[in-house]
Amino acid sequence: MPQETIKKTAFFIAFTVIGFLALQLPLTQLAGSSVKFTVFDAFGPTAGAFLGLIPGAIAVLLMQATNFIAQGADWADAGTFIRLLPMIMAALYFARKMPLNVVVPVLAIIAFVAHPVGREVWYFSLFWTIPIIAYFFQEKYLVARALGATFAAHSVGGALWIWLVPLPAAVWIGLIPVVIMERLLFAGGIVVSYLALNNLFALLNKKIELAYKLPVHEKHVLAPLR
Repeated sequence: MPQETIKKTAFFIAFTVIGFLALQLPLTQLAGSSVKFTVFDAFGPTAGAFLGLIPGAIAVLLMQATNFIAQGADWADAGTFIRLLPMIMAALYFARKMPLNVVVPVLAIIAFVAHPVGREVWYFSLFWTIPIIAYFFQEKYLVARALGATFAAHSVGGALWIWLVPLPAAVWIGLIPVVIMERLLFAGGIVVSYLALNNLFALLNKKIELAYKLPVHEKHVLAPLR
């Protein structure tokens, strides 16, 4: 196996292990919600940026699957399946600008309003116009990229949830303020995580003679580290 491939594989494994550890670090729980914000919610989407499109998605899948196995999750449970897919979409969205970033939210909106309950609360799916709009700005603004990623993930989870886990319309209405709070928190966490990792990698590349140059995006590197 070529040395470069070995080095990239080692970085992939290390990144995946860190992601698994991030899943074990809860930060806070949103008021009025069972949603727990962990370090992984900020860390996971960055996998697409640092590992690449497909490797990033695979890494996120491995992080979550390993965590579910460690927790003894019920793989026959619809909730386990639903929780597995959204972060993969977030990693794909954050990796780069591509048609999938628009196609998935559009399909999610269609799937949501096709459901009888979804038709009652069709306006809930307007959240998923955010990644569609952010698509046009994601290469220019990091915040747009992060918002697009977290709401694209939310679109996947929401479209699956309404079909697989019956909930009355009142619950979806009650979730609206919770979604606003959690997704703004997640987007901010993604931005901070990405900038921290990017500049840490730049610092390590500059200060330490590493056999493998860590992936760095110069656009988001602080001037002293360039």
